[in-house]
Amino acid sequence: MLTAIIVEDFNDALELLKRDIETNHKDIKIIGTAKSVVEAAKELRKNQPDILFLDIMLGDGTGFDVLEIFPELKSKIIFVTASDEFAIKAFKFAAIDYVLKPYAEEELAHAITRAKQQIQPSQERLDILKHTLSSPEQKPDKISLHTLDKIIIVGLDDIVRCESDSNNTMFHLQDGKKVFVTKTLKYFSDMLKPHGFVRVHQSHLINIGYISAFIKTDGGYLMLKNGENVPVSVRKKAEVIDILDQMHK
Repeated sequence: MLTAIIVEDFNDALELLKRDIETNHKDIKIIGTAKSVVEAAKELRKNQPDILFLDIMLGDGTGFDVLEIFPELKSKIIFVTASDEFAIKAFKFAAIDYVLKPYAEEELAHAITRAKQQIQPSQERLDILKHTLSSPEQKPDKISLHTLDKIIIVGLDDIVRCESDSNNTMFHLQDGKKVFVTKTLKYFSDMLKPHGFVRVHQSHLINIGYISAFIKTDGGYLMLKNGENVPVSVRKKAEVIDILDQMHK
């Protein structure tokens, strides 16, 4: 039997989550609930559960405040957050799982399964999440990349380009290293486009800071500062030329 504590400041949401777990996940026993950072701290001082369901926004602070009070917390964390585009972006940048309110039962079941299998997110990934949540309009400094066997944290400014590899993505970094990630190029294009990246081709996403020149011959391609050439699709040419014009103004 696994133990769980739920930290959620909205009573209806707390009761719904509690009822869903008690009804559909008989192997989990809820040993406490809390509606604030202070209450959560009291519960966690009594018992550290196997799984902590942690709302991000609480009346007297945030879920991160709870984690800072218990830096040695061994519980597996399932973050719970409202349907907010900035919150979703933050979780994706940190490569940390979350459950969206209002959630479907299937989504909750997936999160519980993942939590049982997972080790804790590193402090650095939690810091990325916290920073991106607190400054939604700013460009994040770092992104967490899920490879087949580990999670790698890289600086956005160290990414030269991303290349599609079927339903996967190869990241090409400034130091010549490559990182293979099992998510589509579209997934990263949607995340990175507001932060200085441009999709110049079905298979290529480029950090505009590494563009050296646009060569109009041979169908049109970009020369990058590391010496690589990347093709530009016909329908992307006007957008690429416009971006380069803006850069040189």
